[in-house]
Formats: sequence, C-alpha cells, structure tokens
Amino acid sequence: MILFLDFDGVLHPEPCHNEVQLFSCLPRLEAILRDYPAVQIVISSTWREGRSISEIRSYFSDDISARIIGVTPAWNDIPDITEVIGYKRHAEIEGWLRYSGEPWQDWVAIDDKAYLFKPFLQNLVKTNPAKGLDECAELDLRLRFEKARS
Repeated sequence: MILFLDFDGVLHPEPCHNEVQLFSCLPRLEAILRDYPAVQIVISSTWREGRSISEIRSYFSDDISARIIGVTPAWNDIPDITEVIGYKRHAEIEGWLRYSGEPWQDWVAIDDKAYLFKPFLQNLVKTNPAKGLDECAELDLRLRFEKARS
C-alpha cells in the first residue's frame, strides 16, 4: 500500500501562521503508520517543490522517514494523463504510479483539497483543512489500511 501524503491541511491546519501548529498532526499520522508497517509513503504535497527528499524526511521520525520512497512528479511533466486532466494532484499520483513500474499497487491519498482529484474517488481520505488529520480522518485512513491488509 502506498500513502500519497499532503502536508498543509493534513499534518497541520491550513493556513498555518503559528510555528507551534506546524506539523502538529504528525504524531497522529506516525502513530497510525506504526500500526501498518507495510505502508510506504510518497509525498504529494507542494512542500516537495524546492526541497530535497532528505530535507522532507527530516520532518519525520527515523522509522517513518525510512518509509518515504519518493515524491510525485509535477503534473505538467507527465505525458498522456488525459483521464485525469483538470485534477492536478490526482494526475501527479497517476504519473508516479506509472513511473513506479507497479501501477497496480493499492494506494490511498490523504489531502484537504478534494477538487484536486476526480470526483467520488474511493482512494481519497479528505481532511478538514482547519483541523488537519483529526479523529474522523484517522478512522477513515485506518479503515482504508485495514481493507488493503485483508
């Protein structure tokens, strides 16, 4: 299972003008991921732009950062993604899956912006941007991981 991870509105509220709130939901995400050690992470957040993978990994605990296997490509660098035109984040995920050589992998995306994905996408866990990864989103994410596990 691959988790495509957004930061703003997921790992902290968006907008996040308070340094104390930055990555305030990361401990919750890391606790979830520790219960599902087979889940690998791909960063789909705009935080991937202008930051190295090492810098991105530095925000996470060592055991979780080791599971970050990449970042999604920019949507405009992906040829022939016509089925998701107009849905930028979804196109980037589809591009990463195609480039991975294993496009059939189970995946889930956690994001606060549903409009970046095709409508009614079953792979999307939507967060409340004002709260980030809260109890409701945690339950939804855990249910997706359990379903993939079985």
